[in-house]
Amino acid sequence: MRIRDADGTRITCFATNTPDRPIAALELRHRLRARGRGPDPGRPGHRLRNLPLHTTAQNRIWLEIVQIVLDLLAWISMLALTGTARFREPRRLQFRLSSAAGQLVTTGRRRILRLARHWPRTAEITDALERLALPPNPG
Repeated sequence: MRIRDADGTRITCFATNTPDRPIAALELRHRLRARGRGPDPGRPGHRLRNLPLHTTAQNRIWLEIVQIVLDLLAWISMLALTGTARFREPRRLQFRLSSAAGQLVTTGRRRILRLARHWPRTAEITDALERLALPPNPG
């Protein structure tokens, strides 16, 4: 919850039932969880003023697809990325992941994604793909 004071100071608070943890650790955990939600719809640039299609039904389907893409980006961010890459805005994250120079090769009934070695984000994308390929940790 955010409260804005008269002089522009922002006060942030949260409630938890986690016992015996330092407030700094609880706040860090809260802030890390809050990053996975995606963009704030109230910000300029995220308004639904100019929808791309003509009818309401078409735009409703388009908005569902956009929501699925944002959810996938949030999950990829939480499960596969590390460091500062984990906290990028969805638009920047989508651009960095989808603009990598690569080649999809089929050989021996397998598909292999070959990324250009000179590309600045190749190691980041390769690490993320390897993390996604790992079996889930039940513990």
